[in-house]
Amino acid sequence: MDEKIMKLQELIDQHDNIVFFGGAGVSTESGIPDFRSQDGLYHQKYDYPPETILNHTFFLSHPDEFYKFYRDKMLCDTARPNAAHLKLAELEEAGKLKAVITQNIDNLHQMAGSRRVLELHGSVYRNHCMRCGKFYDFDYVKHSEGVPRCECGGMIKPDVVLYEEGLDNQTIQDSVRAISEAQVLIIGGTSLAVYPAAGLIDYFRGDALVVINKSSTPRDRNADLLIKEPIGQVFSQIKVR
Repeated sequence: MDEKIMKLQELIDQHDNIVFFGGAGVSTESGIPDFRSQDGLYHQKYDYPPETILNHTFFLSHPDEFYKFYRDKMLCDTARPNAAHLKLAELEEAGKLKAVITQNIDNLHQMAGSRRVLELHGSVYRNHCMRCGKFYDFDYVKHSEGVPRCECGGMIKPDVVLYEEGLDNQTIQDSVRAISEAQVLIIGGTSLAVYPAAGLIDYFRGDALVVINKSSTPRDRNADLLIKEPIGQVFSQIKVR
């Protein structure tokens, strides 16, 4: 076993208040495209740039264009949890992992069995009518045509944080509490380029900061353990005991 994997194994064995903070790199191994890599959504061509489409103002003014892109690129129900998702759920079941804090909106952590998942940017599996608040599921939006409407006539909006929108206050508070109380914080599959989410790392005061990411991040120099490997490959080597 690689020396760095052995060190990660030791940290997991020795602590029982671990928090995981993850991003798109956790989901790409399940086949979900990220946004910022060379083949990511921000480098593909649409009538409007994805940064514009995923904007609150654009959603309200061009909902038809928004939903064209959204159904095409953001509703992926064929993806399945990978080794990282499954191992994190196993660590939670064993009482070692106290929370998964994710920037992803794909529900894969929950599919893997994780129960305490704090979704900073919402989820494509929750949708609500903007007029009456009625809940609609993933399938309703995926199989609707044009702009999905509620039975009351109101427009349905995904519970996904768009540009210009704030993060949910309760989710932020819960994330700050989990990070500030953690003994070990594992950051995985994120370039830590998106704020305010990335700023939550500043609340960590525990024993060891672990960064697992293929590319460099602004926190590499602060990491007690830095692993530049695919996160599923790393977690597949960890034993839960």
